[in-house]
Amino acid sequence: MTEPAITDELIAAHGLKPDEYDRILTILGRAPTFTELGIFSAMWNEHCSYKSSKKWLRTLPTTGPQVICGPGENAGVVDIGDGQAVIFKMESHNHPSYIEPHQGAATGVGGILRDVFTMGARPIAAMDALSFGLPSHPKTAHLVKGVVEGIGGYGNAFGVPNVGGEVRFHAAYNGNCLVNAFAAGLADADKIFYSAASGVGMPVVYLGAKTGRDGVGGATMASAEFDDTIEEKRPTVQVGDPFTEKRLLEACLELMASDSVISIQDMGAAGLTCSAVEMGDKGGLGIRLNLDAVPQREARMTAYEMMLSESQERMLMVLKPEREAVARAIFEKWDLDFAIVGETIAEDRFLILHGNEVKADLPLSKLSSSAPEYDRRWVPTPAAAPMAPVPAIDAIAALKALIGSPNHAHKAWVWEQYDTQVMADSVRTPGLGGGVVRVHGTGKALAFTSDVTPRYVRANPVEGGRQAVAEAWRNLTALGARPLAATDNLNFGNPEKPEIMGQFVGAIQGIGEACRALDFPIVSGNVSLYNETDGRAILPTPTIGGVGLLDDLGDLIAGPARAGDAALMIGRAGSHLGQSALIYEAFGREDGDAPPVDLAEERRNGSFLRAERARVRAASDLSDGGLALAAFEMAEAAATGVTLTQATTAELFGEDQGRYLLAVAPDRVPALMAAAKAAGVPLAQVGSFGGETVRLGTSAAPLADLSALYRSAFAAAVT
Repeated sequence: MTEPAITDELIAAHGLKPDEYDRILTILGRAPTFTELGIFSAMWNEHCSYKSSKKWLRTLPTTGPQVICGPGENAGVVDIGDGQAVIFKMESHNHPSYIEPHQGAATGVGGILRDVFTMGARPIAAMDALSFGLPSHPKTAHLVKGVVEGIGGYGNAFGVPNVGGEVRFHAAYNGNCLVNAFAAGLADADKIFYSAASGVGMPVVYLGAKTGRDGVGGATMASAEFDDTIEEKRPTVQVGDPFTEKRLLEACLELMASDSVISIQDMGAAGLTCSAVEMGDKGGLGIRLNLDAVPQREARMTAYEMMLSESQERMLMVLKPEREAVARAIFEKWDLDFAIVGETIAEDRFLILHGNEVKADLPLSKLSSSAPEYDRRWVPTPAAAPMAPVPAIDAIAALKALIGSPNHAHKAWVWEQYDTQVMADSVRTPGLGGGVVRVHGTGKALAFTSDVTPRYVRANPVEGGRQAVAEAWRNLTALGARPLAATDNLNFGNPEKPEIMGQFVGAIQGIGEACRALDFPIVSGNVSLYNETDGRAILPTPTIGGVGLLDDLGDLIAGPARAGDAALMIGRAGSHLGQSALIYEAFGREDGDAPPVDLAEERRNGSFLRAERARVRAASDLSDGGLALAAFEMAEAAATGVTLTQATTAELFGEDQGRYLLAVAPDRVPALMAAAKAAGVPLAQVGSFGGETVRLGTSAAPLADLSALYRSAFAAAVT
């Protein structure tokens, strides 16, 4: 097949700027072939190269005594003691999920699971953080239904419990939903597998499913804005098969136990191109591939298509040559393809052969570590104007505005479509805060959470970045867990716009400050830029996925509250209503500044709660909706009423940070109060649990009526 001529239009269609193409000409000393152009496009796009974000990502704290492997590998690796490690990462599948919600979300789950098990870990937990447009928008119901079905269909069939996440709705996501998928797995700390190739003349082996034309150009598509040609991008969305992925998991883990693997990498974004280049580049080696040996499920595939296909459930491995027969037998047993498609070479070359022709011959190191890196111009986000006065509102009416909104209503409609109990180690599942999964065969457990408040980040990126980390840290602490480390999924608009780049830079600064102050390093993550449609950007959404450890499952603050328990609050009285859930849901406003985050106060208050957890029956951090929403959610989960003595709107619904609501048995209150005084931690009784009524100051309503609204509002909004 004759390859097309390289034209300005073709270069632009591959997402390459004129100066980037000139750089390619300089590197090669000639014009690239069509296949080479596709390879450069795949490796130099934003999704794979991080060319707009690398400068700032380097400023994040990524190390600590608990960190075995930070960013740069498929996932982060953190020590949990006893010779074990937790391996985890969060990654976006935003553009594909908007184009084709079911398969886009499903393959997002599949991809993040492969990131985890390619390092030798068996996945034990998944989460998802979802952002959609307004429920009234004509596409929203379709997107919500498809995304949730895709996540559930893939995760359920694969067999991993979905233990947490978040769902939000805002007009800024009308043209660009966000699907951020998280996975965590367990491995022996001395049996982690990495992606760097080593040794010359080692066989490069293709594993898993066959290659098709689905997903060709997917990474490049994910590095561009949307416009009215969106439907033309549907073929760039991959198609997943969770049953094949399950077999691939078992085959890979069996292979890893056979002492056959030198290095291994999943084929995710940019498929065979990215996996081969990353393995070679990290090992300082070249790679020769013979595409005639690639298992194909479609006829007459070109070199370009095979190199850029993002067909799912595939891995690439550098194999110990003497173990070929053993490895092949394992994959044949699991009815998966096993094909030697190339070898490592000493030269710095990426040599692609197909049909006895050289289709690409490139300096491999220039494709990855030498990709363009930009110091984009950025401007700080202007300080928020002072907030206008908040109108008087009845406290119960305010609470109804929150719990009647799909943003804060009970999310059972979502997570009941997910298998939360598969593997039989889920201790705490969605709907009650963070998820908790037992470390099988031990007394330990891992806690998981996902958090960000995009309204805060838009108003004040630095403070919003701090708050996202602090809330994740608080959610883990509220379970009694010791926060270990985090992964980030940084979703922003077009970085070529200085104001958008300013949001990104500010959020990174805030995230870094909080992670350093809380000893909560970022060990993995993903950047998703160009989340815009027709020039309109999403809210800046730097999602933080947090992981914590319970050394003993008995340390879990399990709840629920009981009738007669005192309601105690750690932290200052509520006062901050700027950018709050209340003014958004009750008045349609998004004004004022984000709440300030005092990181020393966060650390002090959280450390106190963990130290005193044995005296606490139930705990919740205070975030969206402040004290009133946290108290209602705790009471509703316990099927008991609650009375709060605070009376003002700011006291009840303010979103001041560093705070927790506790349910404490009456006989334990004096000792807890004394401990707080000794530690210099503000602790006050703000009410009590019990009865059949929710009473906020002087306003009250039956718990049953509020619960009915809370449990029906989400489905009513999206179906």
